[in-house]
Amino acid sequence: MNANDYAQQASEIFVLSDSFVRIKELIDDEDSTIDDIADVIIVDPALSGTILKLANSSFFNYPGKIDTISKALLVLGITEVYNLVISFFTSRAFKELNVDPDYLDDFWCKSVDCALIVKYIGVQLRIPNAERLFIIGLLHNLGELVIQQSSPEKASVANKFTATELPWDKQQQTFGFTYGECSAELLKQWQLPYSIIEPIRNQDNNDFSYSTDETKLLYLAKRIMLSQFDCSMHPIELILTEDAMQQLPINEDMLQGAVNFCDFERLSVLSIINPGSAMIF
Repeated sequence: MNANDYAQQASEIFVLSDSFVRIKELIDDEDSTIDDIADVIIVDPALSGTILKLANSSFFNYPGKIDTISKALLVLGITEVYNLVISFFTSRAFKELNVDPDYLDDFWCKSVDCALIVKYIGVQLRIPNAERLFIIGLLHNLGELVIQQSSPEKASVANKFTATELPWDKQQQTFGFTYGECSAELLKQWQLPYSIIEPIRNQDNNDFSYSTDETKLLYLAKRIMLSQFDCSMHPIELILTEDAMQQLPINEDMLQGAVNFCDFERLSVLSIINPGSAMIF
């Protein structure tokens, strides 16, 4: 099976709800209004509650109270709220995955950290359309859950690597593709925007000749996150090469700021997206 085969199989198991499809249709429709989108969101109390909790969290740091979905759409913007909708339905889709709950909690913890790091650095560098960076980081490794559902034994092999092996190289050796490539194929099945899919597809590509800023940011953020988790025993120069560090104007203070931002925001985001993993901290 190749990455697309796994993704097609997963798309039949992990389905985004009809509400998501309807919200996407309205956002793509130039004639729809904010009230049209809000009307679909408020039909799902869990979705509405999640959006309002995130909108009022320190992550967005809005000075006033956001107490309606319409206000969230006005204040945060349709794109930002759409990203929150994607986050909600993605975590819901994988909630019934047949794995140890601790594994899933750890997965979302790492995904949230990557999301926080990539958004923090993107904002610091004033990258255009930085609001989509969080969702790119959050979804970057969904392919691991896809493989875990279909081929847990092979996933176990791929997830065991030494301090001289890189995770994405081990994935390539085991499957013939990486988790990032499988993630991109699933998001393609879900018909998410190309601007989200492509950075995720190319997150392990060492050739930066044609990489977008979003791809470079994800490349860096993922490795910063892993240096705090699965690759904490790896030499940092193996994970983050000097060439990679030179792709964007990032310095040590910015890297430390990203880690500090994670430590500050992780718990509040996890408690909303995946409450189980928030109990780790």
